[in-house]
Amino acid sequence: MQPGETGRVVRIQQGDALALNTGQVVRLVGLEAPRRGRSGQTDAPYAQESLRALEDLALGRQVRLCYPGRTRDRYDRALAHVLTLDGKGKKLWINKEMVRSGAARVRFYPDTLGVADMLLSAESEARSDRVGLWSDARGRPQPAETFEIWPDGFRLVTSRLGPVLSDSQPRSETRDGCERALTDSRLRLHIEPAASALCLAPAGQSYLLRGWISENRLNLTLAEHAQLLAELPD
Repeated sequence: MQPGETGRVVRIQQGDALALNTGQVVRLVGLEAPRRGRSGQTDAPYAQESLRALEDLALGRQVRLCYPGRTRDRYDRALAHVLTLDGKGKKLWINKEMVRSGAARVRFYPDTLGVADMLLSAESEARSDRVGLWSDARGRPQPAETFEIWPDGFRLVTSRLGPVLSDSQPRSETRDGCERALTDSRLRLHIEPAASALCLAPAGQSYLLRGWISENRLNLTLAEHAQLLAELPD
């Protein structure tokens, strides 16, 4: 990773975004926190708790940014891992601590996959211990058949794969994505080219899927966002 700027954290915007005294806003990479509502919208479950968790870890601390790849998004936010020291002088990786404490879920982009195993392991531990957002049934992975109309947002969903839909037949494993039905659900799975191996997976296999849902479609952007399950959880 490329070492970046240093600064003092002066404001927490969301459970995955903070501002430095230099004026730079930082989006913590590798995770997605529940969203605070804007313009009168309702907060997502656990949004305030997530924000307070990041405050406890980072507010007022001197931090260093580390870049795994792309450094800025379209809003000019720094896309970084954030490192600081805890009260005992031990280096603290804030992104991982947010996931480990159950204050955020894992979400990857292509250039953040270098730490995928570590973050997924931290999330798995938090889910097993039912800490943070995993302590609330609304924060845990939802069966695909749960909703008639799925709320928009980044979500974790469990389901068995249905067939590839006839209007999106994949022509090759490496070049094309597709759309698949999910068993007993109106939610459709939109598979991007980077995850297109899932287009060829046998129907009936069970998966934990993570992605942004909009208009009853879950957008699966990376293969790492699909975890094969031996069976669906109860």
